[in-house]
Amino acid sequence: MLQLIENKNIREVVNGKTVITKKPELLAPAGSLEKLKVAVHYGADAVFIGGQEFGLRSNADNFSIEEMREGVEFANKYGAVIYVTTNIFAHNENMDGLEEYLLAIEGAGVKGIIVADPLIIETCRRVAPNLEIHLSTQQSLSNWKAVKYWKQEGLHRVVLAREVGAEEMLKMKEEVDIEIEAFVHGAMCIAYSGRCVLSNHMTARDSNRGGCCQSCRWDYDLYENVDGEEKALFNEGDAPFAMSPKDLKLIESIPHMIELGIDSLKVEGRMKSIHYVATVISVYRKVIDAYCADPENFKIKKEWLEELDRCANRATASAFFEGEPSYKQQMFGFHAPKMKWDFAGLVLDYDEETNMVTLQQRNYFKPGDTIEFFGPEIDSFKMEVGQIWDEEGQEIEVANHPLQIVKFKVDRPLFKFNMMRKENK
Repeated sequence: MLQLIENKNIREVVNGKTVITKKPELLAPAGSLEKLKVAVHYGADAVFIGGQEFGLRSNADNFSIEEMREGVEFANKYGAVIYVTTNIFAHNENMDGLEEYLLAIEGAGVKGIIVADPLIIETCRRVAPNLEIHLSTQQSLSNWKAVKYWKQEGLHRVVLAREVGAEEMLKMKEEVDIEIEAFVHGAMCIAYSGRCVLSNHMTARDSNRGGCCQSCRWDYDLYENVDGEEKALFNEGDAPFAMSPKDLKLIESIPHMIELGIDSLKVEGRMKSIHYVATVISVYRKVIDAYCADPENFKIKKEWLEELDRCANRATASAFFEGEPSYKQQMFGFHAPKMKWDFAGLVLDYDEETNMVTLQQRNYFKPGDTIEFFGPEIDSFKMEVGQIWDEEGQEIEVANHPLQIVKFKVDRPLFKFNMMRKENK
């Protein structure tokens, strides 16, 4: 583990207690308007989204300009901001409509764009100067002189390559006065981000223009070519081979990143569910706030780590932050264990007089199931489901229709956007 170096420039004594005065931005992913609202509700300071052009997640729902405007208005009510990814490596045929698109983003009230292509950078500076320009991780930025170059080019922020370690981040902050954004949670690329063409070769889907099929996560059987014949390098029943790295999880390194002066802590996952976004953002929110409020007495709580394990995730590791990762941080020959909890419902309303919750079903559940409610306004609690009624007041034996609206009794108060999990048995 890294030794924590206290940064005196971000500390202050208030009423005899040391506090952190520079709290980093917590940046959440959102692939839809619903996810954006959940991210803000669960504690994100900022949200990055993709538009319907010039982005790298063509399979996400993505945002129209009107949805961007609605998202900005919602976020601003809570003091949050919105960034839009325009981070493709553009070919000639991709450039039509760029100026109009950037102007529309600016007009929607978006704070900034995340961009890799120099032409998009220059076009934005010329036609939409009110937009901040953040360099995408697709540029694989990994040294302080390159950071200095992009600062001189007028960029407001750089998003570092996922392969940058803590000491390199410290050097960047010491040498260049620019905002630095770093990933703290989510998927890792087997190649430098933006440099992989496996998807192109194997499925004709361009990973750098929004089409990555995540070939590195597929299962493979390994063979050796011996005198023109294929010889299996595995035995019957062996776990299939994959070349994928474990997902990134830096929850225990947050104090180090705060002391380094990192400006924005980024969670990856625009394709993930609202349950994933809510769970991950709420935990990182608690850790950041707790450390900044009392760094001298801060300790990682066991329940924070357990909470992160409740959302759909693959095996995790700290990747490059604390040093060069070994083969143990790769997913060779195994898969992530089955999740113990499934996202089962979203709270729409709660009647304190009748103790009835109105819930939108997101996964099969029935009377007798053990469930857990969680949300920013409540302490998580478990209970057993009793009788269930549908919207018409008819008692039902199981809630098994997608997005079905149901009601049942819950003795503790709940709030809109609280979520319900179901324990797997």
